[in-house]
Amino acid sequence: MLTFLKLGGSLITDKTRENAFLPEIAARIGGEIAEGLHARPERQLLVGHGSGSFGHMAAKRHGTMQGVKTGDQWRGFAEVAKNAAELNYLTAKALWTAGEPVIRIQPSASVRSHDGVIVAMAVEPVRDALAHGLAPLVYGDVALDETRGGTIVSTESIFFYLAQPLPVDEILLLGTTDGVYATDGSLIEAITPANLADVEAALGGSAGTDVTGGMETKVRDMVALAQAYPGLHIRIMNGATPG
Repeated sequence: MLTFLKLGGSLITDKTRENAFLPEIAARIGGEIAEGLHARPERQLLVGHGSGSFGHMAAKRHGTMQGVKTGDQWRGFAEVAKNAAELNYLTAKALWTAGEPVIRIQPSASVRSHDGVIVAMAVEPVRDALAHGLAPLVYGDVALDETRGGTIVSTESIFFYLAQPLPVDEILLLGTTDGVYATDGSLIEAITPANLADVEAALGGSAGTDVTGGMETKVRDMVALAQAYPGLHIRIMNGATPG
């Protein structure tokens, strides 16, 4: 059994301030993850996290999501990669200190995309890490792109790609809300391909800068993933609340 767990960028960073990591949140969640795996030793874990205020603000400045062509844009591409890697290091350190044996997997080292869609990524290091009892740690990152030159790939898009070769049966997305809310303020209990059109009006972006589309894109990606892999259980949860 394998779980993909995402720590949202809005959860582990202050997305209104550039490069603002929230170490106490990451440390608490790391402890909860370690406790959960101790109670369920048969379950493997792959962790991902968003880039929050580290990657998204730089990506917005340089227009990285839309494409990378000029020298200035390529320097911006490198800046986004640097910032995203810095957050990955801080997150890995917090999770490791809390007792979770994470190993960092840098998406931009192997991901290639075509017009923003991942078409290749090295899966063997991820599979081998899981086989040895480690928790691979991926993250939203830059990617070389066949049509755009360069772009941004989200954690959700990495999860989508890895769901094909890996036996994932559960995806948990931790953010700062209990889930998706309807226009009347009530919590939507379940979102499926059948009712997606009915709840699209309630889907919003992100409270801070998010070049990958925020909640709206997240939900659509996950509905598409559920369609592609029937039986896959996906939940959007509030990671800001202890427990």
